[in-house]
Amino acid sequence: MTDVHTPLRPTPPPVEGNPTTQTPSRWRVAANEIMGGSVMISILSVVLAMIVGAVLIALTDETVQKTAGYFFSRPGDMLSAVWQSVSGAYSSLFQGAIYNFRKPDFVDAIKPLTATLNFATPLIMAGLGIALGFRAGMFNIGGRGQMLIAIGIAGWIGFSFDLPFGIHMIVAVIGGMVGGALWAAIVGLLKARTGAHEVITTIMLNFIAYYLISYLLRTPGALQAPGSNNPKSPAMKETAIFPHLFGPNYPLNLGFIFAIVAVIVVWWLLSRSSLGFKFRAVGENPDAAKVAGINVGSIYVWAMVISGALVGLAGVAQILGTVTTGFSSGIDAGIGFDAITVALLGRSRPWGTFWAAILFGALKAGGFAMQAAEGIPIDIVLVVQSMIVLFIAAPPLVRAVFRLPTPGVFPKSSLARQKVEVSK
Repeated sequence: MTDVHTPLRPTPPPVEGNPTTQTPSRWRVAANEIMGGSVMISILSVVLAMIVGAVLIALTDETVQKTAGYFFSRPGDMLSAVWQSVSGAYSSLFQGAIYNFRKPDFVDAIKPLTATLNFATPLIMAGLGIALGFRAGMFNIGGRGQMLIAIGIAGWIGFSFDLPFGIHMIVAVIGGMVGGALWAAIVGLLKARTGAHEVITTIMLNFIAYYLISYLLRTPGALQAPGSNNPKSPAMKETAIFPHLFGPNYPLNLGFIFAIVAVIVVWWLLSRSSLGFKFRAVGENPDAAKVAGINVGSIYVWAMVISGALVGLAGVAQILGTVTTGFSSGIDAGIGFDAITVALLGRSRPWGTFWAAILFGALKAGGFAMQAAEGIPIDIVLVVQSMIVLFIAAPPLVRAVFRLPTPGVFPKSSLARQKVEVSK
C-alpha cells in the first residue's frame, strides 16, 4: 500500500540520446546502419578475400619458402620477402587492370582499364539478369544455357545474313535476346504451372543447351563453318560486329554502352515501375502477394523472360564484341556462373551489380598481368573470387572479424543497465 506521506514522482519520459534510456540517438542509429549494413559487409568481404589471396601468394613464392627455413635466426629476411611478393603481385594486378605506370604515354597506360571494362561487360548484363531473378524470388542458375542459346541464334544471324551495317547488328542483338528469353521462359512456365523448382530445371536446361549447340556446331549446314571438320562456327560478318569505342587499339566496344543502358533500364524497372513492384512483392512473400491480387505465376514467367533476355544480351556481347572470329561450345567461359557471384556481391541491386562486375573484370584483367609479370598462377584470382562469395554468404563472420555492429541492435551501456529508481 502506498504511503500517503510519500508523494509519487512520475517517471520522466525517455529523452533521445539520454544514456539512462533504451532510445539511441539518431547519429548512433545512422552509424549503426552504415557500419553494419550490407555495403560495408560487401567492401570488407573483398578486403578479407584479398588478405587470403596475399597469404596464398606468399605461401607459393619460392623466395618466401627459402627464407622460411631460417626464419628464427633472421626473421627480417622472410618478412621482406613476403612484402616484396605480395606488393609486387598486387601492384601488377593493379597495373594490369587500371593503369600501367610503366607506360610513359597516358594513351597506352590507360589501356588496362578498357580491358577491365571489356571483361566486365558480359558480367554486368548476365549479373543483372540473375539479380532480377533474385528480386522476384527466382534462383536462376541457368545463365550458361541461356547464353549458349543466345550465342547460337545471334551468331547464326551474324554470319548467315547480308544486311546493312547497324541493321544487321540490331537484328542479331534482338535475336540473341529473344533466344535467351524463350529458353528462360521454359523455366518460368514450369514453375508457374507445375511448381517445378527453378534450380533443377535451369541445371537440366544448361546441359540441354550445351549439347544442342555442340551438336549444331558439328552439323554441316547448321552452325559449323563450311569445309571445316572442327566444331566451330564461321566468323561474324563485319556488318554485325560491335564497333570499338576508342579505336582498334583498345578492346572496349559498343557492348559496354549496352551494359550501361541495361543497368539504367533494370533500375527503372525495379524502382519505378508497377511490374518491378510486383517482382519485389513476390520475391519478399509470394503468399502475401497472391492475397493482394498479384498473379504470382505470371510474375514468375515475366521475371524469367526478362532475366533470360539480359543473360542472352551477355552472350550477344561475347559473340559480336569479343569473340568475332567464330565460336565453339565453350564460348561462355564460365560467365553464366560468375554472374551469380556478381549478383550476390551486388546485393541484387542494379548499380551494386554494375560495380561488382567491374571488380571481377579488374580481377580477371589484372590476373593475366600478374601471371605474366610475377609468375603467380591465375588460380589465385579464382580463389579470391571464391572467398568473396564465402564472406558475402556469412555476414556474421565478417562482423565478428571487424567487430561491426548488427543493424538495429544496440548493446546496453553500463548506465542503461542500471534501473531508474523511483523515489518514494
